[in-house]
Amino acid sequence: MSHSSSDEDTDMSESEISEYEDKTYEELRNGVQNVKTSNENGTFICPYCPRKRKQDYLYNELLQHASGVGQSSSKKRKARDKANHLALVKYLEKDLVDVDAPAKDSKPTDESDSSVNCDEQFVWPWIGIVVNIPTSQTVDGRCVGESGSRLRDDYRSRGFNPVRVNALWNYRGHSGTALVEFSKDWPGLHNALAFERAYELDHHGKKDWFANSEQKFGLYAWVARADDFKRNSIYGEHLQTIADVKTISELIEEESRRQDKLVSNLTNIIQVKNQHLKEIEVRCHEATHKINSVMMEKDKLFQAYNAEIKKIQSSAMNNLKKISIDHEKLKLQLESQKKELELRNIELEKREAQNESERKRLEKEIRENAMKNSSVHMATLEHKKANENVMKLAEDQRRQKEQLHAKIFRLQKQLDMKQELELEIQRLKGSLNVLKHMKDDDDGVEFLKKVDSLQKDLIDKEESLEDLDELNRTLIIRERVSNDELQEARQALVNGIKELASRGNIRLKRMGELDTRPFLKAIQKRYKKEEVEERASELCSLWEEHLKNPNWHPFKVIMAEGKEKEIIKDDDEKLKELKKELGEGAYKAVVQALSEINEYNPSGRYLTSVLWNYKEGRRATLKEGLQLLLNKLKRV
Repeated sequence: MSHSSSDEDTDMSESEISEYEDKTYEELRNGVQNVKTSNENGTFICPYCPRKRKQDYLYNELLQHASGVGQSSSKKRKARDKANHLALVKYLEKDLVDVDAPAKDSKPTDESDSSVNCDEQFVWPWIGIVVNIPTSQTVDGRCVGESGSRLRDDYRSRGFNPVRVNALWNYRGHSGTALVEFSKDWPGLHNALAFERAYELDHHGKKDWFANSEQKFGLYAWVARADDFKRNSIYGEHLQTIADVKTISELIEEESRRQDKLVSNLTNIIQVKNQHLKEIEVRCHEATHKINSVMMEKDKLFQAYNAEIKKIQSSAMNNLKKISIDHEKLKLQLESQKKELELRNIELEKREAQNESERKRLEKEIRENAMKNSSVHMATLEHKKANENVMKLAEDQRRQKEQLHAKIFRLQKQLDMKQELELEIQRLKGSLNVLKHMKDDDDGVEFLKKVDSLQKDLIDKEESLEDLDELNRTLIIRERVSNDELQEARQALVNGIKELASRGNIRLKRMGELDTRPFLKAIQKRYKKEEVEERASELCSLWEEHLKNPNWHPFKVIMAEGKEKEIIKDDDEKLKELKKELGEGAYKAVVQALSEINEYNPSGRYLTSVLWNYKEGRRATLKEGLQLLLNKLKRV
């Protein structure tokens, strides 16, 4: 039986509305119309507004809706519709207020829950505490444990419906403690108490945790209260920053005050709207009267306008006929004059057409050729200038390279000479020592001559050695300057390649940059789709920090082809754990980045841009970079 029919157009009297309201109220009490839904969250529906988009109401929302429709002064509302909603208000206030109104009930939770004291102080918003979460230590001594998102998904699957789970961390890492946040409404408290009861039934509640018994195993949890809020612990300090302590009675009073204030505000708004509606209706009547008077005046003016237009049209037709006759006469005269002029023009055009067309064509070609020559000349000059600059740069680099090789050759030669002089000096010193020991065996004069000769040779050799050392230092300084200039030229070349944004075989490569694709593939196999990007980003950031850490040096030195060479350690703990957790792809990406950093910037541990030959897989030479710039300029 429906009471919301829109086919009834006649109004009811006050007595009929009252009788209909009583009849509808009896139907509601007898269960003919149902207002409660089958949902566990205690929502309601309005049986007289089936087409309304919002179908699920809380008790206060449904009471407010029914009161607004029942007391509405709008003429669009049917009398039967108002009576139905007034009956619904009466039913809600008399029959459902003690059962279903959480704002006025002294027990907002289940009536069967006798453990809840309305004067007991809870942490609000409702928060659960989970302790004894298993943790493990990493190589660097930090503790790691289960993430909050996994605990949240587990509790949601068990029906506790937490909003989020935050694992608490300190300077040592994961503290083994987490806070479970529930929604701020009464269903949130119901879920929190169910969460607490589940652990108490399993003997893993608050009393069991603080009991001085044997070693604790598994998770322990309870709902946070005033003593937890004041406790000097990691969760107590965190609760003091994000929550407050309130009793259920205080929360009920606050909600009641908010509801009363909301009803009062809505009542004031409705009164203001009704007054405004009346004013608009009065203005509408006045505007309608003015429009009618204006329309009457408009009709009179329109009739007068039509009569005047007819007169003007008649006069215009007569004038048009006279003008047409005069026009025909003038047209005949002009046609005769036009024929005479055409004959004269034909004769003149025959004489001048050929010369004029030739002259115009030649002038046009001359202008076009002049413009083309000017553009070609400017482009040639620019191209020539660019080629000269590039060739000059290449020639300077070649000359500096040749000078560098010559200096190296001279240094090597001088080093050999220095070694020969040192050997000669040692030989002379040895000879002097021998002569000193032979002093008693030889003649005195002959001995002194030999000693003087050897000393002079020794002084000459030592002076030559000092000159060579000074020259050697000078050449080393020049070599460093030349090498710095060469490095500056290579850096300028790298900057030029950046601006060209080359896509060929010769282009820039960031040495030590971590390839994130293997991490993304590995994460996709282990996590849900919505968590893949977040997890991959966290792992990549973690390994980028490891790569920048100078204290982590997973290399060992081996001899290869007579030279020392650094390679990756096979037994490095971090790399072994990475390979075990994420597979071969992520392991190879980290090893590649480590090798590049160790080769190109082992001291700084940051990314370096290098000119790279991707075709041959090696660092590009300066000549190849200059050739690339030259080719780009030629294309321009």
